[in-house]
Amino acid sequence: MEDDDLIPLSALQHYLYCPRQCALIHIEQLWAENRHTAEGRLLHERADQPQTEQRHGVRTATAMPLVNQVLGIVGIADVVEFHQVGEGECIYPVEYKRGRPKKHRADEVQLCAQGLCLEAMFGPPVSQGALFYGETRRRKAVPFDETLRALTLDVIQATRALLESRRTPSAEYQPRRCDACSLIELCQPHLLGRKSAVNAWLAKQLKE
Repeated sequence: MEDDDLIPLSALQHYLYCPRQCALIHIEQLWAENRHTAEGRLLHERADQPQTEQRHGVRTATAMPLVNQVLGIVGIADVVEFHQVGEGECIYPVEYKRGRPKKHRADEVQLCAQGLCLEAMFGPPVSQGALFYGETRRRKAVPFDETLRALTLDVIQATRALLESRRTPSAEYQPRRCDACSLIELCQPHLLGRKSAVNAWLAKQLKE
């Protein structure tokens, strides 16, 4: 698969959080910063420096490039730990996130996609990883079970279809999701949502 056809791992997280957000970022190339994104950027600063270190039998790589050509995904892992187990290694990706664990599975899908890349690159199965949240300051272990793997593959397919369509979904205002989004002023879900509702009402009246 050509490099231009590879889907960034971040797009999977964006898609599952909000398909419109994914399209605004990855199709329309829009971006805006808010407190949440700034905190996330600061949290990633250490992990964003490529380096490798060995400590207590664990080799740790930061800012590690990842790719799975078969699935067509590409990205960078914040941290990948290689734990020595017998004569082999157990591979363990760790993704840094601001805030705390969320009810949706967007972060878990992004992490599982990293595991799928690592499996393609190194061969052995990657059974789990971890999400480190800045607010709780602790890791949340994430098993890469069949359910999460199936969801991740579905999201990869759906994200690819969205990006290939080159069409941005219409706005649908959901307060808990939209109010925390840094793109809310560019997206304008309040305005566009009302406009869509009015257009739908007019179309219904004309049809009747």
